[in-house]
Amino acid sequence: MFVDRAKINIKAGDGGDGCTSFYTEKYVANGGPDGGDGGKGGNIVFVADSRKSSLIDFRYEKHFRAENGSRGASRYCSGKGGNDLVIKVPKGTVIRDAESGGIIADMFDENSRVVVLEGGRGGKGNARFKTGRRQAPHFSQTGEKTLERTVLLELKTIADVGLVGFPNVGKSTLLSVISAARPKIADYHFTTLSPNLGVVKYYDDSFTVADIPGLIEGASAGAGLGHHFLRHIERVRLIVHVVDISASEGRDPVEDYRAINKELENYSKTIAETEQIVALNKSDILESDEAVERFKKETGVKDPVLISAATRGNLDTLIKTVYEKLSQLPPLEAMRFEPFKYASRDTDGFTVSRDTDGAFEVSGGMIDELARKVVLDDYDSMNYFQRRLKEGGVINALRLAGAKDGDIVRILDIEFDFID
Repeated sequence: MFVDRAKINIKAGDGGDGCTSFYTEKYVANGGPDGGDGGKGGNIVFVADSRKSSLIDFRYEKHFRAENGSRGASRYCSGKGGNDLVIKVPKGTVIRDAESGGIIADMFDENSRVVVLEGGRGGKGNARFKTGRRQAPHFSQTGEKTLERTVLLELKTIADVGLVGFPNVGKSTLLSVISAARPKIADYHFTTLSPNLGVVKYYDDSFTVADIPGLIEGASAGAGLGHHFLRHIERVRLIVHVVDISASEGRDPVEDYRAINKELENYSKTIAETEQIVALNKSDILESDEAVERFKKETGVKDPVLISAATRGNLDTLIKTVYEKLSQLPPLEAMRFEPFKYASRDTDGFTVSRDTDGAFEVSGGMIDELARKVVLDDYDSMNYFQRRLKEGGVINALRLAGAKDGDIVRILDIEFDFID
């Protein structure tokens, strides 16, 4: 099964908690704090792998979580860092934030590696909080918690040439005879249900060709299978527009040509402006040149290449024409975009609100960060907490919000009376 879109949830590892410990040994009194730091959480890393051709791995597995950091230990032992979670995706996969649609990364190059989410920082052990005035801190810091994110994966096939045209015009047959690709071929519509890639040799050089599943009228608006595969044309440098000049399916070659170009234009102006070579296929069953002359006259295409994929007629001319056109075009490039990055954790902001019972509540990134560092039943830790509230502007903000002596204030899990 070919899957070229997937939505998954990813989460970097949480940081490990710091350790609260005091050195103890026989005949050693008051050994002092020796709690080690917690380990850093693992990152979420995406890697491009050319051996993968679809996003089928993400059809049923939707949640990916990196390993958490380990807790610190006594004797100044730091906790083990969590292992990174490496997620392998096919070359050409575009990673987007599901909420904003912003592009995080374009996995264009083989083995390209992108860290999408950073693991949480480990908490500091109590040995870190020892000072000249505070010889025995009975508190440590908890590890940083990370947020789960949802991302969209979209596969955009990387190829030099894209074969486009109505179903059953001979694209798959053409790919099979000019390359080593072996797509499924049969004489009915929509045989091709996924893009097929092949490498075409031209003397000592080569180029890649993608057979894009058959488009139909209305594909750019969601009709048929083509809507799902139009994105695979976005990267190609050259389009080979395959037309059944024999009208063996009962369709008009001129109308087919115009209809496909209209769908490309409706989907993307950039794709519509991509260089095209027109290949008039199934020439082996033409009875006269009238159809070819009519096609040239009504479409304005001056030099279409007349071929027969079934009998391999004139394919050398087509390959030469494609190669020469490619040599004049710029090389394949990754998408140009402003990378989307998840906002770093807020550790300074806070808001003051008032509950229905009249109490003031303080919340926000600064308060969450304090929660990692404060042990409410420790005297030294509580002094640090009160000092940070004053230095961080929380007390002034409460005054501005209308707090007066005796008003109730809620911060974290504690409730106290405001004293000005």
